[in-house]
Parts: sequence; C-alpha cells; structure tokens
Amino acid sequence: MNSKQIIQLAAILGALAVGIGAFGAHGLEDLLAKNGRTETFEIAVKYHFYHAIALLLVGILSTTKVSYHRGLSFSAINLIIGILIFSGSLYILSISNITWLGAVTPIGGIAFIVGWIGIFWTVTKR
Repeated sequence: MNSKQIIQLAAILGALAVGIGAFGAHGLEDLLAKNGRTETFEIAVKYHFYHAIALLLVGILSTTKVSYHRGLSFSAINLIIGILIFSGSLYILSISNITWLGAVTPIGGIAFIVGWIGIFWTVTKR
C-alpha cells in the first residue's frame, strides 16, 4: 500500500465516519434508543474517526521517509482492519441488537493496537 493509497483511504474513511455519525444522530436516533445502543454507536463513530485521522497521519509520515514505508504500510492495514472490524461490528450490533457481535469487536481492537505498535516499531527501528 503506497502513501497516496493510504491518504486516499483515510479521506474516504474520514468522510464515512462523518456521514455515518450524522446518519446515526438523525436517521437512526429512534432505533438506537429503542435498542439501548446510542452509546455503543457513538463509540463506534469515535474510534472510526480517530483511526481515520491516525491513518491520514500515517500516510503523510510515509511520504517523508522511504525507510518508513514498509512498516507504516503494515500499520495502515491494521488500522483499516480495526475500523472495519471494531467499528463495523459495533455499528451492526447497534442497529440489529445481535449481541454476539460484541465478541467480534475485540479482534478489531487488537488490530488497532497492532497498528499503533507498528508505528512505534517503525520509527524506533529506523
């Protein structure tokens, strides 16, 4: 994954976080309240958005040093996986109230952690 692709994905994921957050606040407000999942949905949006911003910064950082590219690409992939699994499972849980999806969410959390450790390792190693 090259720097341009990372930055493009960060922009798309950031835009989706804003759109999903707005849709949740306005279009899904009653459903989320009925399911008792408003807070769960908000957590999903927050983590989605935080990690879209982190992904943007990873993309920008990867343009500054060629030696960082491989490690930052690894980190970017893990941040993307984290958004898809962590936030994605919480979005679906919030809307559907299928509670077993909560068991999937930590896998996305682990991907986030691996992504952050990858950033640390990349800049420390070089």
